[in-house]
Amino acid sequence: MQALKHILQNVTVDELIGESNLNIKNITFDSRQVNAESIFVAIRGTQTDGHKFIENALQGDAMVIVCEDLPQELHNGVTYIKVPDSSEALGIMASNFYEHPSGQLKLIGITGTNGKTTTVTLLHDLFSKMGFKVGLLSTVENKIGNKVIASTHTTPDAVSMNELIADMVEAGCDYAFMEVSSHAIDQRRIAGLKFAGGVFTNITHDHLDYHKTFKEYLNVKKRFFDELPNNAFALTNIDDRNGMVMVQNTKAKIQKYSLRKKADFKVKIVENSLSGLHLEINGNEFFGRLIGEFNAYNLLSAYGTAILLEQDELETLTILSQLKSAEGRFDYVINNNTGVIGIVDYAHTPDALEKVLSTIDKLKTGNEQIITVVGCGGDRDKGKRPLMSKTACAYSTKVIITSDNPRTEDADQIIEDMMKGVPIYATNKVLTISDRKTAIKTASMLAQNGDIILVAGKGHEKYQDIGGVKHPFDDKQVLKDCLDIT
Repeated sequence: MQALKHILQNVTVDELIGESNLNIKNITFDSRQVNAESIFVAIRGTQTDGHKFIENALQGDAMVIVCEDLPQELHNGVTYIKVPDSSEALGIMASNFYEHPSGQLKLIGITGTNGKTTTVTLLHDLFSKMGFKVGLLSTVENKIGNKVIASTHTTPDAVSMNELIADMVEAGCDYAFMEVSSHAIDQRRIAGLKFAGGVFTNITHDHLDYHKTFKEYLNVKKRFFDELPNNAFALTNIDDRNGMVMVQNTKAKIQKYSLRKKADFKVKIVENSLSGLHLEINGNEFFGRLIGEFNAYNLLSAYGTAILLEQDELETLTILSQLKSAEGRFDYVINNNTGVIGIVDYAHTPDALEKVLSTIDKLKTGNEQIITVVGCGGDRDKGKRPLMSKTACAYSTKVIITSDNPRTEDADQIIEDMMKGVPIYATNKVLTISDRKTAIKTASMLAQNGDIILVAGKGHEKYQDIGGVKHPFDDKQVLKDCLDIT
């Protein structure tokens, strides 16, 4: 239980009506979770406006209502708090309620379009093997030490996040590594959190269904670095053309990493093969199990973060060399009889798909076919659909365009949108198969000895969202079954 005055510290309040000397047991933005000692925060979401549920919250005996617009009728015995931004208020209040847990460990945020999950996973595993107790907040899963907690969003809501970080502190975690999505930044879900450092991976075409323009998307990502404190670090990829834009207004200590330019953390690729990467990192020879140029960047950002957190250079490189990538990120299987390689990757943006396919192309030793199975999610950025198919055609011998997570859209219409990006020269190498399992099976039947199959878009996901219903579906397991790999 916390005093309301404590919970409201650092919250901008325009007006407070009612009693302020109250004790609170629960903060929520879901009217169904309200009880007699609750604060209900009415936030404006992408799907609905919490102000519509103030009456529901009052029927659940909410003690305090936090909102941007006061209701016309005010109930006796209820405290109303008017704020300019209820989403930001929720973040700060949640942090206060849980006694500022992010300041009781070292919280590092990783943001960018691609590479977030791999980087936070590498950092979690690296610091765990160094002997620290570590928290993880990622798209794939959340962890407190080795305890796995289900993950439903890249970045959880502000209350759940502060509660989770508080649990990490209670469990004795020294560090927490967190994916920070553009949605979470824009919706102020990370308001009130104290970051010891931030890492920028890259920025490319994505989420323009939400942000509308690339400039808006970039500015939202940049806001994360703008708000870092002066005792934090900002580690940025300067090979990305917006790498320095991200940190141009930050108060944090700027550090740079690069494959191609002079930087604080520099990597050179000596050899890239299916057995892994042979790198030179800041002059040190490194052999790792991850594959591809994009993973050289991920490894370098993890290395740079560890050094900035004052870890030993040699120990960091030694442990990094032992680590695997996150589930569903360049996750591959091989049929030992035919030599057919099946790769599952979460690549769901044109840039991510290009990176994976160009890596596969470089791994080829002869005339192997690259057979790509790819789709696009429904109810998401439609502008990238033709770009995805165009990219797939540029690198693949055969392309099968299929369903991804159609959600509430018609899968065939999504495929039709993707077909608009197929160049005329490539039409004869493209198949459209709406059923994803049949598409993967067809790719497996088309594959000959030594060929490479890429199944892109869903990665670690264990479901397919059709009509708003999540059906069990695992790209890797389906691929293994089709390739007869036990």
